[in-house]
Amino acid sequence: MCLAVPGRVLDIEDRDGTRMATVDFGGVVKEVCLEYLPDLQVGEYAIVHVGFALQRLDEESARQTLELFAELGMLQEEFGDPWEAAAAVGAGEDAVREVRK
Repeated sequence: MCLAVPGRVLDIEDRDGTRMATVDFGGVVKEVCLEYLPDLQVGEYAIVHVGFALQRLDEESARQTLELFAELGMLQEEFGDPWEAAAAVGAGEDAVREVRK
């Protein structure tokens, strides 16, 4: 599932004519394009979807949403290591095979 996740801008730079930011999503840091929000500043929050900041968000709303996503395990689903997730699924399949024996 692809979520629109709130994140806090840590750093902004111009990369080959494109405004990019380093954004913190509750402990997970990713690179994000800021072209849709050209006036977004360091320290502000934005809703990010598929690597693009789409809408400015107030800090309290961002924190509440991140807490909820974390409680539901959605941040791990969205940002977790895909190899780790695949291994967990594989381990689950092994357990099912053991039960069937």
